Order: sequence, then C-alpha cells, then structure tokens
Amino acid sequence: MLQKDPWLLPDGIEEILPEEASYLESLRRNLLDMFACWGYQLVIPPFMDYLDSLLTGSGHDLELQTFKLTDQLTGRLLGVRADMTPQVARIDAHNLRHLHPTRLCYEGTVLHTLGDALEKTRSPRQIGAELYGHAGKESDLEIIQLMLEMLAIAGLQEVHLDLGHVGIYRELSAQAGLTPHQETQLFEVLQRKAKTELLELVESYPIADSDKTLLLALFELNGDRQVLTKAQQLFANATDTVKQALADLQAIADKLTVLFPSLPINFDLAELRGYHYHTGVVFAAFVPSVGREIARGGRYDNIGKVFGRARAATGFSADLKLLAALSQPSEIDDSASVIFAPADEDNALFEKIRQLRAVGQIVIQQLPNQVGDAHTLGCNAVLEKNNQHWLVKPLI
Repeated sequence: MLQKDPWLLPDGIEEILPEEASYLESLRRNLLDMFACWGYQLVIPPFMDYLDSLLTGSGHDLELQTFKLTDQLTGRLLGVRADMTPQVARIDAHNLRHLHPTRLCYEGTVLHTLGDALEKTRSPRQIGAELYGHAGKESDLEIIQLMLEMLAIAGLQEVHLDLGHVGIYRELSAQAGLTPHQETQLFEVLQRKAKTELLELVESYPIADSDKTLLLALFELNGDRQVLTKAQQLFANATDTVKQALADLQAIADKLTVLFPSLPINFDLAELRGYHYHTGVVFAAFVPSVGREIARGGRYDNIGKVFGRARAATGFSADLKLLAALSQPSEIDDSASVIFAPADEDNALFEKIRQLRAVGQIVIQQLPNQVGDAHTLGCNAVLEKNNQHWLVKPLI
C-alpha cells in the first residue's frame, strides 16, 4: 500500500531548508575552526558501526536509543550511531595510539530511536570535543573552557554552568558497603529527586548511621559556592578520594570565576549525569529559554580499555541544530552581493563569472527560457557588458 502523504517525514526527523542550512553550515565551520585553534583535530567516525562498539562505555545508556540491523555480509549486528563518543574513543585508543595527550573534535548526525520529552528531534547534529591522555583537573578545566567558548561563538547569552562529581557518590557508596543493586537503586531515587523515598530507602539499608547521614546529605548539596564549603564540613571524615574531588571542584570553579567573571556556577553533588560511564567531574550548560541542558560533558576515564588501551578522557557534546536555533538572528543579512548573469555564451562572460566565484562572490547565471528574473532569484546586482568588458552593476 502506498503511503498516503509521501512528503511527510517520520516523527522527529527534519529537513533543513536553505536559509537555516546556510546558517547551520556557517556555525559548524566557525566552531570547528575554533576547536582547531585550540589544537583539536577533526575526526569523522562512520555513521554505522558494529553494535558492540557503539554500546561501549557511554553507549550502554543508549542501547534503547540505537537503531539496530543485521549486516548481510557478516551476519553481525550493526547499529546506527546514537552517540559519537565511543567511536572517537576507539580512534584514540586503537588507531592513533599516542602517548601524549590527544585532542579530537567531531560533528555529524546521530540517530535516536526515541525522542525526548523536551527534545523534538531524533536526529541531532552532535558536535563536541574530547581530550585523552591526561587525568588531572587541568584537562577538565580546558574542556569546560572550550565548551563555554563554543557557546560564546554561537552567540548564546546568559549561560549558566552546573558542576558536579560522580566520584563522590561512588566513593560514599563504597565506603558504606552498598551492594551493586543498592547503589543503582539509590542512584535512581537521587535522579528523581524523591526526598521521602530517599529517606525510606537509606533507612532500610543495614549500614552505619554515619554513612546514612553522608548519603542523605548529597540530596541537600545543591546551590551556589557555599555548597562546597558545606560539603567540606560534612565530609570531613570521608575518604581522601571524596576530599580530592571537592578540592578539584573548588579549583575548577575558582579558575572559571577568574576567566568568566559573570558566569553563574551552580553545584549539585546529587546530579549524576551519565553515572554509568562518567568517573569524575561532570558539567552542563543551561540558558533561561531552554528547559534542559544545551551542552554537557564530563570525565570518563578508561572508556578505551575495550579497544585495547585504557586512557584518561574528558569531553563534551552539544546538538549543533539546537545551538543554531537558539542563536540564529531573526533577520538575515542580505547585504552580500548576489549577482545575476545573463544567458550569454560569450567566453569573456564565462571568465568573469569564474573570477567572481573564485573570490567567493555568488553568481547565478540565467538559463535559456527560464521562468523568473534577477529580482525573483534574489539578486541585487547584475553583470552587464560595456565595451567588451563585463561589469557588475547594482540592480535597481
């Protein structure tokens, strides 16, 4: 049976029309150029990959979001990428194999089987950057700076930054002796911000009262810089790992305040973004007009282990289409010259058109018997012949 409306697209799959596509491509080039200036080299992972490669590390959280199919050549399961991070980690671990820190960036379409309540698209254009081979807070800071610079170049204003550290929850869970099931159970309740359920759950665990107090304290540790001061007091008897995590957050926030004096920074020690693959600092950027993060990232050490080499890693990603939609000017600049050339077979005209296009000018040549004139085609200049020379003249 034929589709009734063959021009309709699947839900969450969009076409991008010329005006928006032009701006999107311009923004893509600007951002990738900026990444290059920081030393981040562009890689282009394949759109389709073996399923087990895609579901490595961050991919496990995205299994339900991954379109799956069978490779007719090998019989193996393939997937359409829902996240490019595991693929880039493989490039670093298996293909490049550098000993020194490696900086990589990427941009491309990913595909999701399911949409998000706050995200209409199922085909984001993922853009991001990853830094491999350095385990210190300095690389976390660099990645956060790069993300903020990306948002600035995109023209986004009133950006807010959320900072957290999943290592604190992991360490407190280990200190309390929680089983893997209990740790996952508590994680899910913390993500839902269900305070009453959290109290009942923690009280049901056969652990020391001091450990219960620390786990419950995570729920309240959300807010401005005073959160870190309070956390340092509450976790005074915690392990050195917890204390170091708090110190790293403090150092990163202090430096960001110097570099971006007007940047509001919020801390949330119960925000465990990507808990199943992140291992340290996590962060997200928000703007007031959007009810979810517009860019996010964090540390995910050892993701390359399955590819033969465990490496420290930190990075971020965003949806280029969302950034373009939030930053695209309401009025498009039409001051650029769009030149109309007549349908003339004069070789001198051909050469003139080539010269103009070679320096970036837009030239639209008339086709014989076509419908529409220079005005219809959006031209604001025309090529006219004057004494054997073709000259550009404004179109009145």
